[in-house]
Amino acid sequence: MIEYEIIIWFVLIIVAALIEMNTMDLTSIWFSAGALFAFILAIAGALLWIQITVFVVTSLMLIALVRPITKKYLKTNVVHTNTDRLIGKVANCTKMIDGKYWMAVTTSEDDIDIDEKVEVLAVEGVKLVVDRIK
Repeated sequence: MIEYEIIIWFVLIIVAALIEMNTMDLTSIWFSAGALFAFILAIAGALLWIQITVFVVTSLMLIALVRPITKKYLKTNVVHTNTDRLIGKVANCTKMIDGKYWMAVTTSEDDIDIDEKVEVLAVEGVKLVVDRIK
């Protein structure tokens, strides 16, 4: 049975790595790492329940602790556009910003009156997030 365990863990390492290469979501790679630890334990002759426990605990710990850090530093899908320069600009409500009309939403619950000064806080899709200047 030990030979089968080694083969199963090795296949799981490869499959999880292949899934990660196709998705680039930084999720499957941690299961591949967990399977590597279980693979080493299988080679050492550890019991199956110990291998499975190490696989599950290691994978979940890596997902919970390391994935957020790596996602922060490996942001590959962020596309910077020239709309980022609108953040911090001051505009009149219902007026153009840089020659273009934008849909705007406010962070407060109060409505913003026409021609009231607002500051652009963020760009979310095609909307500007604004707040009244007091």
